[in-house]
Amino acid sequence: MTLRNIRFLAALAIPIFAAQSAQAEDIGSAPLPSKGGFVAPKVTAQATPPVVSPPIPAAQPEPQKAPEPAKAQPETPKAPASSVPAAAPALAPAEQPAAATPAAAKPKPKPAPPPAVVTLPNEPRPTLTPQTYELTLKAAQRYQGVVASGGWPQLPAGTSLSIGSKGAAVATLKRRLAIEGDLAPEAAQGETFDAATQAAVKHFQSRNLLKQTGIVANMTLTAMNVPAEMRARQLEAAVQRLSTNHFPFGERYVVVNIPSAAVEAVENGVVYRRYVAVAGDPEHHSPVVETKISAVNFNPTWTVPTSIIKNEIIPKMRKDKNYVKRTGLTLLDKEGNEVSPANIDWSGNAALAYTVRQPEGVKNALGQIRIDMPNSMAVYMHDTPGKRAFSRGDRFLSHGCVRVSDVRDLATWLLDGSNGGWNRSQTDEAIAIGDRKTVRLNKPVPVIWVYLTAYAQADGSAQFREDVYNLDTTGASPGQPAVASSTPTGGLW
Repeated sequence: MTLRNIRFLAALAIPIFAAQSAQAEDIGSAPLPSKGGFVAPKVTAQATPPVVSPPIPAAQPEPQKAPEPAKAQPETPKAPASSVPAAAPALAPAEQPAAATPAAAKPKPKPAPPPAVVTLPNEPRPTLTPQTYELTLKAAQRYQGVVASGGWPQLPAGTSLSIGSKGAAVATLKRRLAIEGDLAPEAAQGETFDAATQAAVKHFQSRNLLKQTGIVANMTLTAMNVPAEMRARQLEAAVQRLSTNHFPFGERYVVVNIPSAAVEAVENGVVYRRYVAVAGDPEHHSPVVETKISAVNFNPTWTVPTSIIKNEIIPKMRKDKNYVKRTGLTLLDKEGNEVSPANIDWSGNAALAYTVRQPEGVKNALGQIRIDMPNSMAVYMHDTPGKRAFSRGDRFLSHGCVRVSDVRDLATWLLDGSNGGWNRSQTDEAIAIGDRKTVRLNKPVPVIWVYLTAYAQADGSAQFREDVYNLDTTGASPGQPAVASSTPTGGLW
């Protein structure tokens, strides 16, 4: 048992998980009791958790090395007033056109759908730092105190509150915000939704990765009505996961928090840039990984994993005999010779004896950049030709690997910090040439993929994310799901 686990158990008094998740798999601690759970420190009935003050402002300064990516929270573009044509002046009698057969009305084009709301944290603090374990442990203790004090009030279904709203629901909202520290106790009085309440709602929304509207309705209402017991369990699960972490960090490192579907490039303790990402879907989990980024591949080929050949390519070939040719895939025998798809019996699993490869190019499933990070799970980060997925709110679509928006910028940052003097023009040129090229990092960069649905930051605020793989409730080992695609295959995507 490590010193960190000893400290963890001493601080919490008994094992973490509550009775509601007694079936959870224990991770490096004593057996779970049949009753009881995460023991809260003694608190008085009137006790409230410490208030986080001041709230995180809506915008934080970012390092000046490069601009922040398109952050998200895009709004539907509004047409300018000048786009509405003015009524044409009436024609004089002599100017009236002769009677004519009216032309058939042209169908109006359908308006483009509004862009999806993509929300990323708007701050320079990384998700994971050397202090995250201790900070999250303190937050878990604080939330168990909230549970012991009776939790927090629920807002009625269908509630919609915004600046200027009045009434008992606003008073309930203020009490709710004060308990988690989003609103100072002295501002929690009265039944009017004022500016302080609006700022507190935005702070709550930022902690829960929601669009910061300052309005309580829909997704914000749902998040507010998550019981305190569930939030406490999320923090407790995070403490368990972090207690086994031995990540080296360093001056430069990369963090992928899977539930956030985001990638962070961290330099000198500050997020250089945060990238929108696409992570594994609920059937093909992105695993927890600790390793180092060793190289950047330009214009990579893609060797299709056996699981994808069996579960996707073979069924598609049975329906469409031109599928392999149409998608640009090639079949190679054991000697590396190309084989015609017509010479393979697709009614069974004969194709599994062949290597299926997609050549480099803009249509390649890995896009134009793959970031090498050797690991036993055979996962990596890469580009994608399907850029539209980055605009989705639900970005859990891959087979386990992580797709990165503006991966050219991430690759440039990796190579510049490692090889010195590398710039975006060199990255663009390496891609434009079109040939496969591998550039190794002189100084490999530590990278970690974590599964944190809850964690705390230096100001004491607790961040929460959706448990997309249901690991908090099932107690499954994080990042090691019992699915076929979790085994090394030579290249998930």
